[in-house]
Amino acid sequence: MTVPPDPAYPIPPEYPGASATPPPPPPYPGASATPPPPPPPPPAYPGSTPPSPPPSYPGGRPPSPPHRPSPRTPPRTAPPPPPAAAEPPATGTHPHEMDFGGRGRVHIADRQRGTDATAWGQLLLHVPGFLISLILVTGVAYALLSSAGWLLVVVWIGSGALVFHPPAEGVFARRLLKLRYPTPAERARLEPVWHEVTARAGVEGRKYELWVEDSDELNALAAAGHIVGVTRFSLETLPSGQLAAVLAHELGHHTGGHAWSSLLGYWYGLPGRLAWAAVRAVARFALTLGARVSGCAALIVLGVLASLVLTFASRYGLILLLVLAAPYLLAAVGRRTELRADQHAAALGFAPMLVEVLGTMHTQELAARAATARAMSPYGPPAAAPEPALLTRLLVSHPDYHTRLHYLRPYLEPRP
Repeated sequence: MTVPPDPAYPIPPEYPGASATPPPPPPYPGASATPPPPPPPPPAYPGSTPPSPPPSYPGGRPPSPPHRPSPRTPPRTAPPPPPAAAEPPATGTHPHEMDFGGRGRVHIADRQRGTDATAWGQLLLHVPGFLISLILVTGVAYALLSSAGWLLVVVWIGSGALVFHPPAEGVFARRLLKLRYPTPAERARLEPVWHEVTARAGVEGRKYELWVEDSDELNALAAAGHIVGVTRFSLETLPSGQLAAVLAHELGHHTGGHAWSSLLGYWYGLPGRLAWAAVRAVARFALTLGARVSGCAALIVLGVLASLVLTFASRYGLILLLVLAAPYLLAAVGRRTELRADQHAAALGFAPMLVEVLGTMHTQELAARAATARAMSPYGPPAAAPEPALLTRLLVSHPDYHTRLHYLRPYLEPRP
C-alpha cells in the first residue's frame, strides 16, 4: 500500500549529483579481484578410513551425535568406593561386659534412703561405747574448763553431724580411708556404670562422691553419708557388669543406712577407744621401764594405772561389760548388713555378676591360705592352713562365700 505525501511535511529535494544506488567502493590497492582458493585438505592418516557423511534426516535438522571418547583415551570414571570393612567379631569379650551408655530418662524415687533393722541394731550396739566416751569427755571438759565444760560436751555431741557434711567427708576419705579422686580415665569408666546403677535404684547419683583406693585387692566400700569407694584393681580388671554389681552392693549400704550408722557409732566411740589405747601404752611403758631401769618404778606405775581402771570399773562395770561384748555383736550385725546389701544388688538385676565377683574373692582367699601354708613349711610338703580360732571367727564382719551364695540363689532362678 502506498502512503500519499503529507502536504504539511514536503519531501526534501535530492542532493545534487546523488544517485539512487551508491557505487561500489574502489578495490584495496594490491588486492586481487577474486579471493584465493581454500587450502587442500590434509592427507588421510595411514590406516584410517574417512568418515562417511551422515544420512539426511527427513524433514529437519539431524540431531547431534552423542559424544564418544576416542579409543586411545578410555573414559575417566570415578573409582568405586572401597567395600566397608566388616567389624571383626568380638573375641574374648566377657559375657558380663555391658554397655551402659544408652540410658535415657531416669525415674527418681521419692524415698532416697532409709534405716533398716540392721542399721538400728548397729546404733543400739554402739550406745555403750557412746556412754563411756560421754563420761570421759565430760570429765576432761570440766577438768579443763571448769563450769564451762558443758560447752565442750555440747560441741562434741554436735560433731556427729559432720558425718553428713561433704567437705568433712572429703577430709575423712583422704586422711583416714586413704582414698583419692579418680583420674579422668577412671571417671570416664566409673560414671556410666554408676549412672546405670542409680537409675535402676531410682536414686539421685550426683549426691554421692566416687573415690578410688590405690590397692591391688578386689574390694569396695561405702562410708559416711555420700562416699562410695572402689579399689584400682577392681576398676581395671572387672567387666562393667561386675563393676556395676559391686557398686550396687555399696549403694545398698547407703540406702539401708548401714554406712552412716556404723560411722556415727565409730565417731562417738572414739574417745573411749583412745582412752583404752592410752591405758595399754602406759602399761607397755611400765613393763619396759621395769625391764631396763627399775622394777620398783614399774610397779608404782602399774599400781596407779590399775587403781584408776578399777575405780572406773566399779562405777561403770555394767557399761564396760557391754562394751567388751559389743565387738562380737557388731560383727554379727555387720554380717547381716552384707547380706542385705547383696540382696539390694541382686534386686537391681546384678545377681549373676555379683556371684562371679564373690567367686573371684573366694578364689583369692583360698590362694592366700595356700600361700600361707607354703610359707609355714618351706622345706617340706605344704601343711594345711590352721583354722582360725572361735573368737576370731566371731569377729569376722563378712559372711563366708557359701552363706552369701545361699541367700543369692533365689535371684538366680528363672522367674515364671
